[in-house]
Amino acid sequence: MLIGHIKEIVRHPVKSFHGESVNQTKIMEYGLYGDRSHAFLDDTRQGKFLTITQFPEMARYKARFVGEELMDKYPKVEIMTPEGKILNWGDEELNKEIENKSDRKISPITYLPSYVPLGAIEEENIQLVTDASLDKLKEIWGKTEVNHRRFRPNLLLTLKEKIPFIEENWFGKRMKIGREVEIQLKRHCERCMIITVDPDNAERDSTLLKTVVKERNNHFGVYASVIKTGEIHVGDEVLLIE
Repeated sequence: MLIGHIKEIVRHPVKSFHGESVNQTKIMEYGLYGDRSHAFLDDTRQGKFLTITQFPEMARYKARFVGEELMDKYPKVEIMTPEGKILNWGDEELNKEIENKSDRKISPITYLPSYVPLGAIEEENIQLVTDASLDKLKEIWGKTEVNHRRFRPNLLLTLKEKIPFIEENWFGKRMKIGREVEIQLKRHCERCMIITVDPDNAERDSTLLKTVVKERNNHFGVYASVIKTGEIHVGDEVLLIE
């Protein structure tokens, strides 16, 4: 059953940095190619990553891959700082800036193109949200807009029938995207303070999280796991497989 199309594909080459919109990419067993493949370990908290929760301004650092998606190595990761300076992943200047601004000792880590572990990515391979649910949340929140980047999804779906939160009825079902890819809808995405951070200016607004907690039982968006890998493109048809 055709339920809609892919409106936007978003991946985050660096965990907690502003992601990049891409017209097409590979779906790996772990999720989008290179999603959260580069990260900073927070040396003040053993085994934990530095994220927007500890350092909200991370949301203003824009990361993107520059080059071909290869299986043996990643393309160059280019980063634009909030001040507009262009740096590359691995530059000591970037590491020092993050340490100084966050007031934490950090260690950069890079995973393989073939494997990024859960935890670095999210709690599941892929997170998706729908346009109908975003529009309804905007209405509930009472604001003029809700930037979907607050929720850090991988896939933004535009639905054929604009039924808010219909995706929460799909748990256990499979979804086919384009010609190759299949994913299985797993469960709710429980929200945290990260959605309170405006991805454009890192300003905080706690009322969004309070609204999601009160009106949506702290759920917005859904998680999915990868069943069949392949390529996806913006505009691909999305089919729900009963």
